[in-house]
Amino acid sequence: MRNIAAIVLAAGKGTRMKSRTPKVLHGIAGRPMLFYPLQLLKELQAGRVLVVVGHGADGIRKAFEGERAEFVLQKEQLGTGHAVMCALKELKGFEGDVLILSGDVPLIKKETLSGLVSLHGKGRRKPVLSLVTTLVDNPAGYGRIVRDEHGHITRIVEDKDASPLQKAIKEVNCGIYLAESAFLSKNIKKIGKNNAQGEYYLPDLVQLAVTQGGRVEALIAGDAVEVMGINNRIELARAEAHMRSRILESLMLSGVTVVDPAATYVDYGVSAGADTVIYPGTRITGKSSIGSGCLIEDNCVIESAEIGDGTVIKSSSVIEDSKIGQGVSIGPFARLRPGSSSGDQARVGNFVEIKKSAIGKGSKANHLSYIGDTTVGEGVNIGAGSITCNYDGVNKYRTVIEDGAFIGSDSQLVAPVKVGKGAYVGSGTTVTKDVPPGALVVTRAPEKVVEGWAERKKKSGGKG
Repeated sequence: MRNIAAIVLAAGKGTRMKSRTPKVLHGIAGRPMLFYPLQLLKELQAGRVLVVVGHGADGIRKAFEGERAEFVLQKEQLGTGHAVMCALKELKGFEGDVLILSGDVPLIKKETLSGLVSLHGKGRRKPVLSLVTTLVDNPAGYGRIVRDEHGHITRIVEDKDASPLQKAIKEVNCGIYLAESAFLSKNIKKIGKNNAQGEYYLPDLVQLAVTQGGRVEALIAGDAVEVMGINNRIELARAEAHMRSRILESLMLSGVTVVDPAATYVDYGVSAGADTVIYPGTRITGKSSIGSGCLIEDNCVIESAEIGDGTVIKSSSVIEDSKIGQGVSIGPFARLRPGSSSGDQARVGNFVEIKKSAIGKGSKANHLSYIGDTTVGEGVNIGAGSITCNYDGVNKYRTVIEDGAFIGSDSQLVAPVKVGKGAYVGSGTTVTKDVPPGALVVTRAPEKVVEGWAERKKKSGGKG
């Protein structure tokens, strides 16, 4: 497709979305809807890609900063024909075909666009214009495809301009076109705005082509969902459901078990290895990658995390922007905050929170602990209720726990502090100074036993 330039229309306000956010920046499976046509053009190796922006132009440019696309400003939104006029100014001298897509049609498939390109190049007399249509039971709101008695397309009539007879037509325009650049440049300014909206309608090109004796072809998409436009939050939710279904089907075909696809939420770009099992209620987002043979139990949230082979994430655990090794066990009800990591065979148990910390190979914190800004070596045991006190109200400090150390239950390690290799921290200890390797530190008050105290208290009427 290197001799094809692409124009993506993304200037509309999207009034029916009732949002301050530009329509094409609303998310579908973790990406703005505009991402999908741009990604498709990248996969098809299109030549120049021009995105026409208007409402919220700065936000759109920022969201796609670094992309190969060029942005063209449509100062006044005067219709799709006017948007293409703006883009064509940047394509002066281009010889080839121009593919026109809508930024709010995110479900379009690579196979459909490839089919359109193939159709456009067929026959001894090449079409000057080809487009994608589809058949729908309820065509309200769509432009109708009008054909003559021989089945040839003669024009497209917008819904608001259609007669009662034309409104009954079920073949509709999908807003996807492929046109000869010479034909497009010659005719784009001939489009009028004598219609209910007073806008320059791109579909008028069809009638112009027919009037000039040009050939117009249509690829009928078999799946109307694929070419649906997004105009409101209801359609946005439908598109999300369809995209999520595609993502999960792809994972399942690659060997991943998704126990209940209807209740599992996985973003575009997430990967998972064969024999991994994902239970319902789980949400996996961002640039997450899950290894092979993993088990993700119910109601987990995994955001931009890397999880090694054979790891088990137990129910209701949250992992954010963290790296997990192989054969690790996390949860239930554990939380790994951004910047955390764990070595292979580590154990992070129920109600354990880890923040910006590294847990070494084979180390374990099985119950009710907080580990913040800490480097934990290999083979360390952190007892229940232990915490690292990393914040003094102004600054954050780090704790270091070296290999083989044992941290007894209900201990507090006040940073900055280091517990040496193989050292022991007795239960209930508050550590404020470095502990040498192999040492035992205990700050617990001596135990005092007062025999007969309870009976005396009872006799005195509760007085101590």
